[in-house]
Order: sequence, then C-alpha cells, then structure tokens
Amino acid sequence: MGFQETFKALGDPTRREILRLLRDGAKTAGEIGSHFEMTGATISHHLAVLRAAGLISDDKRGKYIYYELNLSVLDEITGWIAGLKGER
Repeated sequence: MGFQETFKALGDPTRREILRLLRDGAKTAGEIGSHFEMTGATISHHLAVLRAAGLISDDKRGKYIYYELNLSVLDEITGWIAGLKGER
C-alpha cells in the first residue's frame, strides 16, 4: 500500500462515504449499496479501489462477504499527517 493509492481512493466522495459507513462495523456490499443510488457493479468497483488501497479488508462469512475498515492503514495515515504537523 502506498500513499498515492490511498489518497486517490480517498479523493472520491462515494468512497469516503463508504468508509464512514464502515466506521460502525462490518457490512456486506448489499448493505453498503443500500445507502447509494448506483448499481451493484459500481459499488463493487468502489470497494475494489478501497481494498487495493488497503483501506478496507474483506472476510467471507457463509455466502456473504463482509467489508470492514483497515484501521492499521488509517493509523499510518494519521501518523504521517501528525508528523507533518510536528505532533509526533
């Protein structure tokens, strides 16, 4: 995971909203998609970009895949920003 991919993923408002939804816990693609007026394929694309950037992880449980925040990547980003501000 590089910062370039991370910030590219964060540049899209839909992906930021998906991250906000996952703040409350793991959700399926269907649960995430119910918050948007877009196709399942579009939601899947956004999830793939977030996963490739390391911002989310997925876990197959039965017949569903649950997506959740990858807090270690978010900690790395906030640590980097704090370092820029001289807060380390």
